[in-house]
This record gives sequence, C-alpha cells and structure tokens, in this order.
Amino acid sequence: MSELSSRKELGIEETPIPGFLRIDLTVHGDNRGWFKENWQREKMVDLGLPDFHPVQNNISFNDEIGVTRGIHAEPWDKFVSVATGKVFGAWVDLREGPSFGTVYTTIIDPSVAVFVPRGVGNAYQTLEPHTAYTYLVNDHWSPQAQYTYVHLGDRTANIAWPIPLEHAIISDKDHAHPALETVIPFPAQRNRRQRVLVTGANGQLGRAMMQRLTDAGYQAHGVDLPDFDISDEQALANVNWSEYDIVVNAAAWTQVDAAETDEGRPLAWRANATGPALLSRVAARHDLLLVHVSSEYVFDGKHSIHTEDEPPSPLGVYGQSKAGGDAAVCAAPRHYLVRTSWVVGEGKNFVRTMMSLAERGVKPAVVNDQVGRLTFTSELAEGIIHLISQRPEYGTYNLSCEGEVTSWFDIAQRVFELCGKDPQSVTPVSTEEYFHGKEGIAPRPLHSLLDLTKIKKVGFTPRPAHECLDEYVKVALNQ
Repeated sequence: MSELSSRKELGIEETPIPGFLRIDLTVHGDNRGWFKENWQREKMVDLGLPDFHPVQNNISFNDEIGVTRGIHAEPWDKFVSVATGKVFGAWVDLREGPSFGTVYTTIIDPSVAVFVPRGVGNAYQTLEPHTAYTYLVNDHWSPQAQYTYVHLGDRTANIAWPIPLEHAIISDKDHAHPALETVIPFPAQRNRRQRVLVTGANGQLGRAMMQRLTDAGYQAHGVDLPDFDISDEQALANVNWSEYDIVVNAAAWTQVDAAETDEGRPLAWRANATGPALLSRVAARHDLLLVHVSSEYVFDGKHSIHTEDEPPSPLGVYGQSKAGGDAAVCAAPRHYLVRTSWVVGEGKNFVRTMMSLAERGVKPAVVNDQVGRLTFTSELAEGIIHLISQRPEYGTYNLSCEGEVTSWFDIAQRVFELCGKDPQSVTPVSTEEYFHGKEGIAPRPLHSLLDLTKIKKVGFTPRPAHECLDEYVKVALNQ
C-alpha cells in the first residue's frame, strides 16, 4: 500500500452524470499499513459533497476476482468506497430527464470514493481477491423499497467490463435484468409528490391542512389523539420517517383556562412543549422540514403589534407551554414556526358560539378591550403551503388574516348582523369586568395584532378577515 501514501489531496470532481461525484481520498501509509479519513463530513461538504445525512453503513465482501453485481438504482443516496482490494465501478443514470442513459466508469481503490445520487444505477466488479467495499446510505433499507434495474451487458450502455461478463461471477437475478430501452425511468425528485404528516389532523387547522394539501398535490397523512400522541416518545420511534418529507404540527392543548388547573397544567405542557420538542428532534435526525403552529399567547399583549423577533412574555400556563414548544422547534435545522391568532375553522370556535347565541335570542356581553385579527384556517393553511412550496428562509413567520384591527365585541356584532339579528343585542364589557368574581380564569393578552410584513415579503398576502368572516357565516347559515 505504500504507493497510496499521501499521493493526492482530498478533492471532489464532477462527472458526466449530474450530481454523481468522484472523491479523491488521502491515504497515509507506512510499513505497517495505511490510514485514511474515509468519510469526513465537514471537509467533504465544504468541497461540494451534498450534506446527505447517512443513516446506515453496509459492507459487501467478495472473495473472488470477477464478482459482478448490478446494475441497480436505489431510492437513496450512497457514498461508496473500498476498505480493501479494488473494484471497477460502472454507473448508468436511470433518472427521467435529459441525462437518462449516461454512463460513467472508474476504478475504486482505497484512495477513491464516489457519491451516487438516488436513481443512478450502480454496478461493481471485483479486480482483486478478498475485496470489501463499503457504502453509506441516507435511508434505512426496506423490503418495500422500489428499485430500477438495467442489464449488465446492455448494448446501449456498452460498458467496457475489465473481465468479460461471460467470465464474470453474476447472480441469476442480475442476469434477468431488462434492457435499457425497456426501463421505466426513476422519477425525478422534482416530479415526486411531497409527503406530509399532519399531526392534530382532527382539529380545526388539521382538517383544513389535510384538504388544502391534497388540493395542492401533496401526499397528506393525518394523525391525532387517541391513536397518535406526539408527546409519546415510543409512538414517534415507531414511525417510518423515511415515508415523509414534511411534518406539519397542528396538535396543541388549547383549553386556555383548563391549563391553569392542577390537572390541566401538565397536559398543556405535554402537548405544547414536550411534543414539539420530540418532533424537533425527529426532524433534525431525519432531515425533515418541520412546520409548527404557535400562538400570540406567547406574548403579554402589552405591545400594540407583535413582530417575529419580540421576546416571549407569556402571562399564563397555556402561553408558557407554547413558548416552551417554540424554543424547542427552533432547534430543528429546517423549520417554519408559524405564529397565529384567533383561529376560526371547522369546529367549535368564537364565531360559531356567537351564531348559536344569535339564533337562540341570547344577548351576550362580549369583551371590547381585547383586539387583534381573526385567522381563518383556510388562509392559515394556504400560508403554510406557500412556505413549504416556496421555501423562503427558515424561521418564524406571523400569519393571520389581513385587514383592520377589531375586538371580540366588534366581531360578535358583525356575526349577529349577518345572522339577521340586531347587533345592538351585544353589550360591550371590559376583560376585567367580564371575568370579575370568576375563578380559574387564565390571563389574556389585550393586544393580539401580528405584524404581517415578513410573510408578505416572501409572497403571501392573506385575505382580509372581514371578507373571510362574511363568507364563513353565510356558508354556515346555508348548511
């Protein structure tokens, strides 16, 4: 091995196959043998190797010269190198697109490695006895994995095997692979539908997300209690995360007053902090995009408008638990923390309550000193889809409906009017007066207005809240 000793510097070169890279490794040797850094993430990424997050290491040992394996294209990326011996490597691009059928070959010894993108067919022929080549992959092997194959002796590929195939050692399975002209190309990543797991799928936002994601061409799978608990570490460990690209966390404990009780406090923290922390860890480990939905309750409401960079200052347990979850989510390398307010969708909410009161002839007292904007789940879902499809800078984005600032009292009056009832039936009252003498009431932020400048700058402008409110009530009245 002395001829390998320090004969070249670490380097990466491109090949005729797009994304396929040849890596020169520095091997240090002496009379005792040799040493090399076979995989060095920081140095190699700096030189241009994709940061592909390997999760499994495999070794193939071949006892005889002429063992030939392939040509197989797998649904994961591979970093291939030799531990001992020497192989002839041949690769055929089997991905759909203009490079389909492109061939590249090289010799791999301990001083050479290659990066093989998913969908590129690979084959190896041993040139020395007792050869072992090793490969890192960024997905766990699964018997359900879909491979694409081509015959080793395909005339179109015309690979110049050092050892003619009639003298090589080949399995019956590899002998049966099809000709290149009959191969169905491996689907390009850009054409594959993104796979999204929606937690809290039975909630107001969850239902809207499932519908909108499907309409937008995503593969959406929803989970919720009691079948799936995001705060259950074992439940998360049982998920095959390779089946997903994105996680949208719409699960939360939203019972603001109940969170102040001895029974509710740990439940709120479990759902709103522990669960997001576990999802953040999963997202980092499996290179997933995590979208987490938060609340303006992480602020004390003393500012007239809240920006994304305002430090959290929650007043009650609900807000405190949400702030804890937000901090954990920010540890995920790829995340969108979407902060919203006053959510209205399919299910129990303030607007539905006011409609019921109007219908029953009840004349409610409604607080007029809590101000903000409604957020309809249709707009919230569309905004989230805009983020995951356009991929602006990761981080925190405020997202509510647009329009004028209103109080709960203003909204209640408008709902009564839309229901054909006298809006003067609604009486204004301060928050302090409304909750006077009541026990177990969580403090509320008085100002819930979110600054939407950032989300607008990346191309999404929500509809005005009053337009959405009018449509929502009219549709509900006709149901």
